[in-house]
Amino acid sequence: MAQRFSFSRLMFWVGIAFLYVPMLILVVYSFNESRLVTVWAGFSGKWYVELFQDQQIMTAVWRSLQIAFLSASAAVVLAVLGSLIMVRHRNFKGRTLFSGMITAPLVMPDVIIGLSMLLLFVAMGQMIGWPANRGMLTVWIAHTTFCLAYSTVVISSRLREMDRSLEEASLDLGAGQIGTFFSVTLPIISPAIISAWLLSFTLSLDDVVIASFVTGPGATTLPIEVFSSVRLGVTPKINALATLIIAAVSIVAIASWYFTKRMNDRVSTQLAAS
Repeated sequence: MAQRFSFSRLMFWVGIAFLYVPMLILVVYSFNESRLVTVWAGFSGKWYVELFQDQQIMTAVWRSLQIAFLSASAAVVLAVLGSLIMVRHRNFKGRTLFSGMITAPLVMPDVIIGLSMLLLFVAMGQMIGWPANRGMLTVWIAHTTFCLAYSTVVISSRLREMDRSLEEASLDLGAGQIGTFFSVTLPIISPAIISAWLLSFTLSLDDVVIASFVTGPGATTLPIEVFSSVRLGVTPKINALATLIIAAVSIVAIASWYFTKRMNDRVSTQLAAS
């Protein structure tokens, strides 16, 4: 029996096509023999070979991965501490102001954040002599600042939904504040921490605007390198780089989904058993 026409189903597939067909075209043209990205001249993997031989791009890739890893890690640690203050310490008088300030970068344009961070680094350099130059350190600080807002929203939401009776039971059994945090709170909010870390890692790896303000000579990140390259014309080598990034992100997303699901199942089983 033929299925009835459904407008919602049609819009679903239109949305899927709108999101993924451009990526599919990019992946296909990364194997194009021709230097012209819009003219198909046969299958070839030579652009992947040239990509790995391009020392400038490989250096930018490694530098961006380092910055993204460090920024995401620092942002998640600070977000956990900030979330505990906002959610658990309700007697803190400045909680509303603190919450607004820590999440303000969510609605702040990147160009404003980048310009303000640049002015801060210049003023600090003139007053105390640090940082003397802009480079990986200043990019890391700037990325940690704006990733902190996103991580705090994710982790604090999970913390609000958490059953406080579990922590209270742990405290009644004599575990103490620190012991309760590491044995009860942290395992329960760990899926949110993983999600916040991956979100921060992606945001840092994707940032162009803020990094262009706070970076310096010899510290060019991958998005800035790609942006500079495409201004002279898109080459299949850039398509090959984008294809590898899509593959890496897909693998990490699937792995994250799998481990998060296992962790949720384990926590649910332990709660049901208790």
